[in-house]
Amino acid sequence: MILVMCVCVCVCVCVCVMLVFMCDEDGGAESKAKKAIICPSILSADFARLASECSRMVDLGADFLHVDVMDGHFVPNLTIGAPVVKSLRKHTKSVLDCHLMVSNPEQWIPDFNKAGADTFCFHLEAVSDPLKVIKAIKQNGMKPGIALKPDTPVSKVFPYCEHLHHVLVMTVEPGFGGQKFMWWTMPKVAGICARFPSVNIQVDGGVKTHTIHACSKAGANMIVSGSGIFGVEDPGKAMEIMKTSVCSQGAA
Repeated sequence: MILVMCVCVCVCVCVCVMLVFMCDEDGGAESKAKKAIICPSILSADFARLASECSRMVDLGADFLHVDVMDGHFVPNLTIGAPVVKSLRKHTKSVLDCHLMVSNPEQWIPDFNKAGADTFCFHLEAVSDPLKVIKAIKQNGMKPGIALKPDTPVSKVFPYCEHLHHVLVMTVEPGFGGQKFMWWTMPKVAGICARFPSVNIQVDGGVKTHTIHACSKAGANMIVSGSGIFGVEDPGKAMEIMKTSVCSQGAA
């Protein structure tokens, strides 16, 4: 009887050691720090020299290049599409982070894949079957994201978070750059972070050096900024301030 108990204790100890080792190897949900990712929005770049503008941002410390795609229907502005992404892909190896503010995002998935997009973020408000769209994005070799307008309840994205690369919380109304930051959207960021600590949380709209701290404190780690980077005298310094703020909250 004593021998059996000893054997059981030894087995339990070995299993516990193995589990600890496995957690260390995998990082675990708690030990894995999300990366601080700074994403200059090329909507604020000089389109006459877009390739060189993007190269300049990468050289100054940009992690992703954020591409705002608008169709003039889902939002009242019309910007760029897959052809521009395809042209830009020839001039940069950086991650092309595409945010589609369009009425029927699913129809554009193959085009953006062929163009060389790395991420494909669609608006939850624009689709009836988010899981179907997420599956299509993954099948086309891109990382999926879901964006939320400021007035959309954050709980609506919860059923899909485990399937996503990131959730984008709009901190202005989508459609135009240069708007004022909506401070009241920060509890949405905190709500996602509390429930899904491993999912990347992106913020977009009015994010500048004087608003970044609210974003990072709430749990955002992917920072989109247009005029806050392209429109300042020292874009590199602005990106450094943003990344430092995110890292101060535990991001790598």
